[in-house]
Amino acid sequence: MTTALDTAQSWLSEGRKIAMATVIETWGSAPQPVGSQLVVDADGNFEGAVSGGCVEGAVITEALDVIGTGKHKVLSFGVADETAWKVGLACGGKIRVLVEDVG
Repeated sequence: MTTALDTAQSWLSEGRKIAMATVIETWGSAPQPVGSQLVVDADGNFEGAVSGGCVEGAVITEALDVIGTGKHKVLSFGVADETAWKVGLACGGKIRVLVEDVG
């Protein structure tokens, strides 16, 4: 099984610019555990998961910004967060995701 880290290594060796998103904190019902990762390249290709698919679109958008600026971001999604409802995190939990430019 290929992991997001395997894909990141492969994409870096191809010269792609990428960002890595990692779940750094969960509370309550969260679709993925701490340490789950999603890799995104500058063209919007991605591999992995930081949720059950409910916030990936928002994370990918932020990852593209991180690739452009080189500045990391910490994203928070939760049931009390209006943005989380818009992107679909209705599981009742909260997650925090670190998005870093890695190459």
